[in-house]
Amino acid sequence: MGQKAADIATIGRISAVPAMLKVISDMTGLRFAAVARVTDDTWTACAVLDQLDFGLGVGGELDLTTTICHEIRGSHVSVVIDKASEDSLYHDHHTPRLYQFESYISVPVFRTDGRFFGTICALDPNPADLRSSSIQSTMESFARVLSLQIEAEEAALHTQAQLQEERGTAELREQFIAVLGHDLRNPLFAINFGAERLLRKFPDPATDTLVRHILASGRRAAQLVEDLLDFARGRLGSGIPLNISDCLGLQEALLHVVSEVQSVHPQRLIHADIGDLQGVSGDRDRLAQLLSNLVANAIHHGRHEGPVEVTAKIEQGHFNLTVKNPGQIDALALPRLFEPYSRPAKDTPQAGLGLGLYIVKQIADAHGGELSVSTSAEHGTVFTFRLPTA
Repeated sequence: MGQKAADIATIGRISAVPAMLKVISDMTGLRFAAVARVTDDTWTACAVLDQLDFGLGVGGELDLTTTICHEIRGSHVSVVIDKASEDSLYHDHHTPRLYQFESYISVPVFRTDGRFFGTICALDPNPADLRSSSIQSTMESFARVLSLQIEAEEAALHTQAQLQEERGTAELREQFIAVLGHDLRNPLFAINFGAERLLRKFPDPATDTLVRHILASGRRAAQLVEDLLDFARGRLGSGIPLNISDCLGLQEALLHVVSEVQSVHPQRLIHADIGDLQGVSGDRDRLAQLLSNLVANAIHHGRHEGPVEVTAKIEQGHFNLTVKNPGQIDALALPRLFEPYSRPAKDTPQAGLGLGLYIVKQIADAHGGELSVSTSAEHGTVFTFRLPTA
């Protein structure tokens, strides 16, 4: 295997990279993002999120002299452009004209020994307020941790103690997710708080639609970060944190989850049979999150022809929660169903991070409950969560 192919394979094995590119895109609105290997004469895409039909996939190459990454390789300095056509340094630059972009950001990635590896970059034909945001510092944090990931993956290929090295690699992956979540929480809080304040204190019909879009995108990105942090907590050994108490209002909380998902997917039919749930001891918000993830999974991966059926009742001293959809899961996928980043091969980064069912399993385990799944062509797919009542 040549060095170029080896570098692509190394980045491809780092399963958190698609999540990183997705968060960059959500945070900035830039619709093309990539991790690139940059050498003396080539620019090669190692990972790509392309919502622009830019036409460049993994392994795709660009003439290095046509890219701004060529300059970054020499200067080792990040480049941030809000609007290229009005930028004092780049308004006459050949790269924005050639690739037809206005907004652009690229940060260098170095190996742990200081050698230049490449860049994490993103661009869009529309201008964007990048300099006034925290995206540069966040992406530079990504680059620092990515260098650790690259080293860990390469080390794993050359060690004879495969199990020991794999554990070390997994720990670095989990640290990457934790850094990713913590670095993004504060700026996302500021974005959401600012948007909410604009809508509440300074309503303006001319800009309210845009502000609502910013708020919706910020909340979506915040949820992605929370999922990543839950993943990190589960993998690092501390587990999903719970606030155990009598679940007052659990019935209303679960009904609200169903209503919320139904409003987002009005074209899908959701039947809910949620009984009196007094006597359940647990974390109400986490149990609502468990149901939300199961219903979202059923909506996205079940067959669209039939309804999603939700049942929650107390029976024989147990709280029983089931979510059924008419789809069938491939038997080969069942053993890995609750593992992180497990999802149908046809899914793309835009479909989410693949952490929903993993978090469901972590919440179930943290409660001491049982989570099971059955699937058949005749009965569809049924997820069941059982928890002894107090």
